[in-house]
Amino acid sequence: MKQEHQIRMLIDGQWTDGEGAAVAVVDKFTGAELGRLRSASPAQVEAAVAAARAAFNTIRLEAYERSRLLNRVADLILAEREALAAMIVAESGVPWKDSSNEVVRTAETFRVSAEEGRRLAGEIVPIQGASGQSGRMAYTLRVPRGVVGGISSFNSPLNMVAHKVAPALASGNAVVFKPPVATPLSATRLFELMLEAGVPGGLINLIHGGGAEVGAPLAAHPGVDFFTFTGSTPVGKAISASRGMRATALELGSIAATIVCADGDLERAAVRCAQSGFRRQGQACTSTQRLFVERAVMDRFLPMLLEQVEALKVGDPRDHATDVGPMISEAEAVRAETWVREATDRGARVLTGGERRGAILTPTVLADADPASKVLCEEIFAPVLTVLPFDTLDEAIDRVNATPFGLAAGLFTRDLSRALKAAERLHVGVVHLNEASSSRVDLMPFGGVKDSGVGVEGPRYAMREMTQERLVTITL
Repeated sequence: MKQEHQIRMLIDGQWTDGEGAAVAVVDKFTGAELGRLRSASPAQVEAAVAAARAAFNTIRLEAYERSRLLNRVADLILAEREALAAMIVAESGVPWKDSSNEVVRTAETFRVSAEEGRRLAGEIVPIQGASGQSGRMAYTLRVPRGVVGGISSFNSPLNMVAHKVAPALASGNAVVFKPPVATPLSATRLFELMLEAGVPGGLINLIHGGGAEVGAPLAAHPGVDFFTFTGSTPVGKAISASRGMRATALELGSIAATIVCADGDLERAAVRCAQSGFRRQGQACTSTQRLFVERAVMDRFLPMLLEQVEALKVGDPRDHATDVGPMISEAEAVRAETWVREATDRGARVLTGGERRGAILTPTVLADADPASKVLCEEIFAPVLTVLPFDTLDEAIDRVNATPFGLAAGLFTRDLSRALKAAERLHVGVVHLNEASSSRVDLMPFGGVKDSGVGVEGPRYAMREMTQERLVTITL
């Protein structure tokens, strides 16, 4: 995208510029300016919500038609795979191989939403099983909530938008969406493609701006019936407080853990944990941050892990061989570097990595970290992984559970009984057996517990959140 291009907003089917302050969007590797956006004014936020409400009240698309439109969007996404991947690389710093894969996943998210929208249904209620109800029947409907508001995070600037917008449309809702200021290009292009596919303009409204100036008013707006947010736990709590009784889905932070038992496939675990800890620069809520390794195999496993980590190529995200690119900003890289320094000041050892060049922080593995260190107590959201020994699986599970968070965990073991028991005891929303914590398939249910959020993503499951169950009874 050339420097003179503006990053536009879509309100009631019309492309328009914001009326607030201008913000430059930069290439996360080169620092070059990619474009400028202007934040939405309060009046424009109001206009976007009003447009969505009017469209929801007047436009009635049958499930089959919604499905056809979403499949058409998927086709257009795949037709622009190269261009969209290049856009993701530029605005987020995510390396090419992951960005290209994200485009394919985005198309799949639209296709799954299209299919699930065609079979969204209620159920028969056996009311005649109750005394005195022999002359009645009952069933439930799934009805759209109305206006769905959404905010996504920068680490998956295309597919995360799809996970909020596609299920909302597939279940019959209208949308008002705000992408991150740091990564607005992919979302803007996606909304252009949805219009090109034939999605009615009033049903899809896109606004830009910061969280405090635009995001907070959108989340608190009384005209937004359902709100879906991916981001930090403090912001998620503020959104929840502002919405009161109105429905919300929050996908928040974590200190994700993976457990490697002595009887697990150590070679597979080393490969998967290296990927889980460092792909996308560790900037995923499910990135393995704490790696628990059974003490009996620590000396065998650690060299395997370090070999995999040190084989990761670090640098230009446009290089198709690169595994780890720049973080979202140099300021974030400096923050993560500071946390590593704090850990080493408390006695931690840097086994590999720990070097920063601008916004790039080399994949870092720590050992012997003080339990009170930030790298173990707070979400680092960076390519930093800390290895922790354990003696019994019960001990490891207790330590995984001993944080305010509970999003995802991984466990490597060949003992089926231990695996299934651990899956019941781990207090998280997602447990991956013989996989690392960051594994995700777009059609699966995905959500956390405790301070990691409420509600569930994944098209089928998000649609149940974005619709209400209505009971209908008939007296014969």
